[in-house]
Amino acid sequence: MTTEQRSRGPRTLAEELRARSDEQLSGLLRARTDLLSPLPGDISQLATRAGTRASVVRALDRLDVFTLQVAEALAIAPQPCPYDTLAGLLPGGERELPRALAALRGRALLWGAEREPRLVRTAQEVLAPTAARPGTTGLGPTVAEACAGISPRRVQELLTGAGLPGTGDAVSAVNALTELFGDEQRFARLLEEAPDGALTALDRLAWGPPYGEVSARPGPQLRWLLDRGLLLPHQPGTVVLPREVALRLRGGRAHRELRPQPPRVTARGQYTPDTVDAAGAGAAQGAVALIDELLNGWSADPPAVLRTGGVGVRDLKRTAVALDIPEPQAAFWAELAYGAGLVAGDGEADERYAPTPSYDVWSSEPGQLRWARLAAVWLAGTRVPGLVGGRDGKGRPLSALGPGLDRGPAAELRRRVVELLAAVEPGTAPEPSAIRDHIGWELPRRMPAEVRDALCEAALAEAELLGVTGRGALTSFGRALLGPAGTADGTASAPEAEADADITPDAADAADTDDAVGGGRADAGAATGEAPGTDTFPASATGPGAGVDSAGVPVPGPAEAFAPPAPSTGGWLGRAAEPTVLEAARLLGPLLPEPLDHFLLQADLTAVAPGPLLREPAATMALAADIESKGGATVYRFTPDSVRRALDSGWSPAALHDFLAAHSRTPVPQPLSYLIDDVARRHGRLRVGVAAGYLRCEDEALLTQVLADRRTETLRLRRIAPTVLISGTSPEILLARLRELGFAPAAESAEGAVLTAAATSHRTPPRTAPEPVPDGPPAADERLLTAAVRAIRAGDDSGGSPRATASGAPAGGRTAVPAPFGALPRTSPADTLAVLQAAALTGALVRIGYVGADGIAGQRILAPVRVEGGFVTAFDHTAEEVRTYPLHRITGTAELPEG
Repeated sequence: MTTEQRSRGPRTLAEELRARSDEQLSGLLRARTDLLSPLPGDISQLATRAGTRASVVRALDRLDVFTLQVAEALAIAPQPCPYDTLAGLLPGGERELPRALAALRGRALLWGAEREPRLVRTAQEVLAPTAARPGTTGLGPTVAEACAGISPRRVQELLTGAGLPGTGDAVSAVNALTELFGDEQRFARLLEEAPDGALTALDRLAWGPPYGEVSARPGPQLRWLLDRGLLLPHQPGTVVLPREVALRLRGGRAHRELRPQPPRVTARGQYTPDTVDAAGAGAAQGAVALIDELLNGWSADPPAVLRTGGVGVRDLKRTAVALDIPEPQAAFWAELAYGAGLVAGDGEADERYAPTPSYDVWSSEPGQLRWARLAAVWLAGTRVPGLVGGRDGKGRPLSALGPGLDRGPAAELRRRVVELLAAVEPGTAPEPSAIRDHIGWELPRRMPAEVRDALCEAALAEAELLGVTGRGALTSFGRALLGPAGTADGTASAPEAEADADITPDAADAADTDDAVGGGRADAGAATGEAPGTDTFPASATGPGAGVDSAGVPVPGPAEAFAPPAPSTGGWLGRAAEPTVLEAARLLGPLLPEPLDHFLLQADLTAVAPGPLLREPAATMALAADIESKGGATVYRFTPDSVRRALDSGWSPAALHDFLAAHSRTPVPQPLSYLIDDVARRHGRLRVGVAAGYLRCEDEALLTQVLADRRTETLRLRRIAPTVLISGTSPEILLARLRELGFAPAAESAEGAVLTAAATSHRTPPRTAPEPVPDGPPAADERLLTAAVRAIRAGDDSGGSPRATASGAPAGGRTAVPAPFGALPRTSPADTLAVLQAAALTGALVRIGYVGADGIAGQRILAPVRVEGGFVTAFDHTAEEVRTYPLHRITGTAELPEG
């Protein structure tokens, strides 16, 4: 900005934006990513879009409490507002006022001279108090606004009542009243004449709401106020306190309580970091085991998918009983597995939820890496399991894994909660209420207070369940998920770093994080003109922004830090793990017990596994024995039913004896050997086949016993031979019922062989993990911001030259085929992709051949920004704007000619 502009200020917002540096424009686009979709053609278009109501409301919803209070004070102040006048409206906030003004100006909500700023007109209209929306200031309309519906004669009577001489018109009369209420001494002399009770009535309305009811025949004290314009009629039976009178009664304060600093984060408890890590590691081990148990159960008995999507109430309750946990926790673990792409619908006609092939990959990884992946998915997910069991806006029930559970702000709020936990000293467990209050200060307009508090409580509870926290304090491996320094990029912004340094275990002031805006993936819609997504809640302040690591590689922001990859990778497990995930796994690894291949058999038909078992021994033990208790050690109990279950699955008695002898560190107890042999001796003596159903047994006495048992009457058994009984029920029912009665029948094939019911592992076809629902447009990365600013500058410098059309062909008859280039470049798709990816990494220019949808071939000079999903997003030097081209329409690449 020039010296002249600094003194008098720019005349328009566009003029101010034009005077900003490229870095400042990038900051604006980073903070208000909705301005990128579609990309403005020049500065004037950027200023126009920045002033639209939808964009302004989104920007206001991203402000913290104090910055919003400053904007509200500006909305009731004269425009332009002298700095001293603004400071007078906000007494006590002088120290933080420059920061708040810089935040408003950086978001293009404020413009003008530095000492006389102006609020954008749309923001003034949104924040100005009205009868329907008094706002947090509690102020009413101005004298001029309140007198708009009063007759000129009545306005003159108000002047006379206030002791002022009459004027020639209503406008000058209103101005005279306004000057009277604005003059401190004259206003004080007027109030000295007030009768008893009049000042009490004014004080009752001073801090809002400014509207009150009066009877048809008001008392003398109210009549005195009405005759002098201290109260003005609003509607029949209603009066309003003019804004100038309220401000004078308040001593010039715009807000009753100014909140320049966030609430202090106080500590609930203090533990050693080792104690916290140990507690978190135990929860992390249990989390991985629960996901394993849940998906193994769904593999053998997949729950049905409801017609509207999701898991039914009965299936969720059955899962909770099997896992021995409450239903809300069962919904949380199911949602976590679903978000990680470990479970999905199988797509069959009778669709059921089952593990995906990604589960087999995940389950083969080390325990610490399995946990780190789950924690990363939890941190970035937008689905809210706590909503399960409730109803949506249309009264429809919300089911686990069903639609309607995504909430855009959930991921950012969850991440911010973890960042606040990371801001205190290691081992410190903050008060949950302090975390909620701090988030409420940062996101006052983000969502309803009760929803925001519920999400904060859910985030804290889920973090404890998952092992991100231990005893309420953040673990070292949970802190690693945020990056090297506890933020998305490992470095905090200046205000944020200062705030974090001030937070102590007892209490501290945390500074505003609103200035640190998020970076991350760029949306192709920014270049193609796609509209931003619909908000589930109002938008909010962005969290820590994207940056670059030590190697210069962009680090994603919170909106997409752990987003699943493109479908071609086969799910999020198909790509390399993020550095934060690997670091979290590295820190957790030493705290987890090593998986064991042995257990201890005891004489009371139990076995104790002193730690987690390897996958194969664990699966066999879960088949041959019932889990009696879980924890650091697992206790299994062998029963006739559990041994029969193993034999039904194809295990022979000899193989079961060998397995126990090979994996037990103690001798196989004789009672257990007898149990196995006894069950094996009885197993399969009865044979069930298809008649509708029949029983066959070489022991005629046993068949006689079955036939004589009154409990088998419902099976309608009939003897047709000494060794054969037939039944009208199906073989499946015969097997289940006879086993309930204590017999040990086996299924028989048509050839007379025993059928083993080997455990089936149901799997879905390959599925990708569900994408988190973004809260509005995703944050833009630095390369796209640089290209966008360059394109806007180019359009501004062209001075109204024809812009490119939406179809991709330049308008005004401009050709996209530079004459000196000659024939279209032609290279193989693999070479084309490699060249474009290399150019995107190095920032080099590349010449491409391109065939448009209309069949017209041309050439382009591109500076690629991103190559993914079958598209290349680049700054097109031919059209002087950012565009996105499908790769299948690019004929090839070639070097640029010299010059």
